[in-house]
Amino acid sequence: MRIVDSHFHVWRQADLPWLVGPMQPRIFGPYEAIRRDYPMAEYLADIGGSGVAKSVYVQANWPVDKAAEEAAWIEQIALETGWPHATVAYADMTVEDARPALDRLARFPRVRGIRQQFHWHENLLYRFASRPDLCADPAVRRNVARLADYAFSFDLQVFAGQMDGAAALAAACPRVTFVLQHAGMLEDLSAPGRDAWRVGMAALAACPNVVVKLSGFGTFIHRNDAAHIAWVVRETQALFGAGRCLWGSNFPIERLWTGYAPLLGAHLRATEDLDEAARRAVFFDNACRVYRL
Repeated sequence: MRIVDSHFHVWRQADLPWLVGPMQPRIFGPYEAIRRDYPMAEYLADIGGSGVAKSVYVQANWPVDKAAEEAAWIEQIALETGWPHATVAYADMTVEDARPALDRLARFPRVRGIRQQFHWHENLLYRFASRPDLCADPAVRRNVARLADYAFSFDLQVFAGQMDGAAALAAACPRVTFVLQHAGMLEDLSAPGRDAWRVGMAALAACPNVVVKLSGFGTFIHRNDAAHIAWVVRETQALFGAGRCLWGSNFPIERLWTGYAPLLGAHLRATEDLDEAARRAVFFDNACRVYRL
């Protein structure tokens, strides 16, 4: 099977504040093993023999004033190696007018979308955004709507408690494709937590311009758990359908607890009940359509 990895990172340690200096708490736990350069050559070695034919780089939280430099660096790597095939860059959607930043990013032919992480949580270790309701901010709505003028998608990252607001944002920007990161970041595995996640996911699934990325399932449990992956995949596909789901590795973050082959294998097993066309959609066709590969 040909596969698109729709979510991975490469990096130089010197570019990322959270990889230098004192260890900063991160949502995925201790990360000593990845506090170093992770170059394209190493990523290509990791995916060797996996069937991955194309990939999408997602911004790795460089300093916010260096978003164009990050995109330029990835563009140069792509020219040198042929990988990645698309880039999701960073731009601040909370400013009065994001168009100057979007104009700079539009110079790079592989940029296909924007990610700004809106996830907010009562647990400080899980909190990234400045407040929980950024999806309702008028400036955010204006700027996200403007992404359509650039043919850019928006990689949306929120927790279950924010999903109603995220669905309202998607409804307010019908010309923009939203890519829900990590299948909604299920962090509360209790029965009430799963129920709240399912309700929020249903609200997002009701928006035809929202697709969902099957990735990052080890973030909160710090392991490659096939049963957990299968449960989230099954529930997500029941809501969105295989035609709106796409797979991503979240490497090298998931490398903290697993290898590429076991990770991909767990996701492939989670979709064994799908027919061939549906599996091809999840692992190849949908990412090619969403990110114009």
